Amino acid sequence: MKSPFEMLANVIVARPKTVLAVTAVVLIVALFGATMIAMATGSDTYLDPDSQRGVLLNEYTSTFSSDSVMLLIESDDVLSPDVIQYIDSLQSEIRGERNVASVTSIVDMVKQVNGGRVPTSNAEIQAAEAAVPAAVLSKYVPSKAMTISLVSLEPGLSQTSQNSVIDNLNERISLSDRPAGTTVTVTGSPAFQKEMGVEMGTSMGVLIGVAMLLMILAVGLLFGHVRYRFLSVGIVFSGLILTFGVVGLSGIALSMAAIAAFPVLIGLGIDYAIQFHSRFDEETRRGTLPEAVKMTITRSGPSIMYAMLATSLGFIAMFISPLPMIQGFGLICVIGVICCYLVALIAVPTFGLLIGYKPKEKAHEAKGTGSKPKKMGLVDRYDNMLVGLVKKVAHSPVPVLLICGLIALVGFEMDGEIKINTDENSFVPADMPAKVDLSKVSRTMGSTSSVPILVQGDKVISPDAIKWMYDFQNYEASHNDKVTGSTSIATYIVQYNGGQLPTTQQELDTALARIPEATRNQYISGKTEAVISFTTVKVTTQQAESLVNQMNQDLNWKAAPPGVVASLTGQSEMFVALINDIKDGKMTMTLIGFGLIFGFLLLVYRKFAKAITPLIPIILIVGWNGLIMYVLGIDYSPLTAVLGSMSIGVASEYTILMMERYYEERTWGLGKMEAITHSMKQIGTAITVSGLCTVFGFSALIFSTFNIITNFGVVTVLSVAFSVMGAIVVMPAVLALLGGKDQTPPSHPEAPAGDT
Repeated sequence: MKSPFEMLANVIVARPKTVLAVTAVVLIVALFGATMIAMATGSDTYLDPDSQRGVLLNEYTSTFSSDSVMLLIESDDVLSPDVIQYIDSLQSEIRGERNVASVTSIVDMVKQVNGGRVPTSNAEIQAAEAAVPAAVLSKYVPSKAMTISLVSLEPGLSQTSQNSVIDNLNERISLSDRPAGTTVTVTGSPAFQKEMGVEMGTSMGVLIGVAMLLMILAVGLLFGHVRYRFLSVGIVFSGLILTFGVVGLSGIALSMAAIAAFPVLIGLGIDYAIQFHSRFDEETRRGTLPEAVKMTITRSGPSIMYAMLATSLGFIAMFISPLPMIQGFGLICVIGVICCYLVALIAVPTFGLLIGYKPKEKAHEAKGTGSKPKKMGLVDRYDNMLVGLVKKVAHSPVPVLLICGLIALVGFEMDGEIKINTDENSFVPADMPAKVDLSKVSRTMGSTSSVPILVQGDKVISPDAIKWMYDFQNYEASHNDKVTGSTSIATYIVQYNGGQLPTTQQELDTALARIPEATRNQYISGKTEAVISFTTVKVTTQQAESLVNQMNQDLNWKAAPPGVVASLTGQSEMFVALINDIKDGKMTMTLIGFGLIFGFLLLVYRKFAKAITPLIPIILIVGWNGLIMYVLGIDYSPLTAVLGSMSIGVASEYTILMMERYYEERTWGLGKMEAITHSMKQIGTAITVSGLCTVFGFSALIFSTFNIITNFGVVTVLSVAFSVMGAIVVMPAVLALLGGKDQTPPSHPEAPAGDT
């Protein structure tokens, strides 16, 4: 029975135009699918909504957490009569908006102390201002030039609904009759998330454009020894379109991390295109075009597929991460490498057959004046340099591996010293308007950080539970220097019970009935859920981790009464948990990546030595990555945490291709050293060129305005450079030790002559 590769080769040779037409139709459908791609932001990109922590956060968010949009109002004097009247009029319109729960500002306080009327003179405003408590006044009017209006949204709104509210607010503000010199800016977390989604879409387009330009530059400079050098760029672009189509039609939303996948795919996709193009060019020098098509597909097709599958397994290892954005990154990369491989496998031989491909004459084969060979070109000189290097490495494998291994060992040691960063504000562009506005609010109003505790059980509204909440709040206030205040239903029950905790259920129910319903609903839901909201000082990532850990310890020590369960939740707790997820997940992903690829190679080759050979250079590369991150001072983030498993996938392509070609040469009967040097001579340049093109593609990440993507770009560029080094320096040393014994003389009449 013919292999799938042989059948594909026969179809292309027999009907190349039909194959081209089918490919074009598939790409047109993919273009339609690309229009359906959506962006994802918010907690769902950091936390699995089906996990215990995700369910708890969702319960808190949908029941108690009311996201607030802040209207930042700036003027020469925000307490002047015309500005006060404008704010009151604007708030009246906003209260009628769908999904808006309430609107609060200094105007409401002023009206309250002014008999329910908006002051119309400076004297009335000054009198009202004097009657407003100083703490309230400083909260809503941090300076004469600025005031804040809080627009509370309905709890549990989706990001789409929040975006709709923000759009409506911006429209109302633009149509409103603002006093001269007055500006109104929509800010707050919902506005931040909305703008981040827009910025992500823009950034993705820029990154892909830069990556493609760098690809054109790289191929133009490095791949000139073949005809139609830019064919690879067209193939990668087609593979990218196919990837977009599959992603869009599958309904996969793109997170901040997934955006970085596309330059990665461009870098990896160019590998497949260059490898197929190089092999096709090589085969056209030996025989007819149909023979070249068959040899390229049947020989390079399986070996490049093994490399592609190994790369995919490195990305599949990311699926075990608890972070949805990392899972999404891995999924996009798996889809992309498969699409790019399939396009390259079909497009290179089909294109070559349809245009009647003819290889360029090599510089040292061409005749100059007087029938003398021309001077060797750059590629030929590089080939000879590689052969010379490989000979030295292959004859001294142990010292080479010891030196490389020692450097990797230092890297593994330093890896534990690298900091982990989960501060979302540090991931986005520093000059993003929503971030600038939010920072302005934080500077003037102070920290808006809070840590909620969700209290659940059938005895939440009982004297024991209320007493526990009240006591726990007081305990944290006196023992935790990062806590600045707290509020719960217990706070209001004591307030409406004459300053005393109720001792009976009847006394509790009476006090509860006195509390306004709107206030009650902010802190309890029925009789089974309540929330304690702690406000904190502004903290760093490490301080937040310490805060959350201390509060968890306090919850264990001062446990809730029987029938009641109290758990920390909210954004702060989520990002602290993210630190541990990254710390534990990065090593787990790396180990699983190694395990998957080793298992796959063992299944394919059925020999332990052959399966482990391509992984030895990769182990060293992972160590080198840790060392370079430590030296450059780059933190681990949700994106750089995938570096280990991604490096395994990327580097395995080069090492597997090198090993495959080595054993192919051995089947022709070459000895070990001759097979190593001949393999490097045949594909060393292709690996180097594809590696450099991959570096160019990954370099586009450095141009991102998102710091998280920029740092990822730096380390991935270096990782790819290490991967190429591993294939052309470390791999020959490993093959010299594990590549089997020398065989008998050539067993096939077309065996290449050995290089000595």
